[in-house]
Amino acid sequence: MSATPEVLRAALALAAAGIPVLPLRQGKVPFGNCRTCKQNACGGRPNMKAAGPCWCPAPCHAWAAATTDPHVLTSPVWATSWHHAVAVAYHAGGAGLTVVDLDNAAAVAWARESLPATRVVPTTRGEHWIYLGAMRSHNAVRTGVDIKSLMSYARWLGPGTGRMAVLPAAVRALAVKEETTPARGEVASSLPGRATWSRRVATGCRHTERYVRTGLERGLALVKARTESGAGSQAFGTARFLAAQHTACPGPCGLAVIGEEIVAAAVSVGVPEAYARRAVANGIQTAVERAA
Repeated sequence: MSATPEVLRAALALAAAGIPVLPLRQGKVPFGNCRTCKQNACGGRPNMKAAGPCWCPAPCHAWAAATTDPHVLTSPVWATSWHHAVAVAYHAGGAGLTVVDLDNAAAVAWARESLPATRVVPTTRGEHWIYLGAMRSHNAVRTGVDIKSLMSYARWLGPGTGRMAVLPAAVRALAVKEETTPARGEVASSLPGRATWSRRVATGCRHTERYVRTGLERGLALVKARTESGAGSQAFGTARFLAAQHTACPGPCGLAVIGEEIVAAAVSVGVPEAYARRAVANGIQTAVERAA
């Protein structure tokens, strides 16, 4: 732990203030589960969405491992993680907080016009707006806007400035509940006769048809694998990733048809069509704006 004392010191200070923390490795992501907890074979932690029996002392299960216990944070099983940690994350919901993550200048401008002023922490590309009060976490509630609270973590970037306001209705209203997969035979909606991507709709794409289809099929598989929850968020991420591959193409690249295939995949596992369409549209728009 001596290699990164500043990271651990920051974590202990936050924990002393009642904010659950965990280490982040390179890439600003949590450390992977141990062998016993790999792929949630242990059942997960009791405070995750699907309650489980895991009481592993290691920092497994991402945000669910966050703690305020200094004995856990300085324990031998956490030592290796702190040694390789590059940052500290905190479980905002566990501290009774909600972070509105504004990922670009346009999102920040929107927040300044639409949300009550609160404590603001500058980030690499935008700002974190922190409110008192917890709620469900949601990704892509608007282009460049995520809500991090009860089931996610936020990177600690400093205390920020400004007085923290109570979580307003305007933030809660941004969240659209993503339904889990209905029982067999009770699909929320379907998209019969959907178009599929081909060279006919991508006359200006610089990629081969095989390249695009391979990436698309992998992305669709990730969405369809989210049979319990998270398919809408995965659809957003898939749309953003695939659209980013085409930002240097002379165009057209058939992004609208690619989007329709992603929407259909999300709907097939129970995501309401309106939610799926919004998530995919936001993903594509985010990729385009980042490339501009």
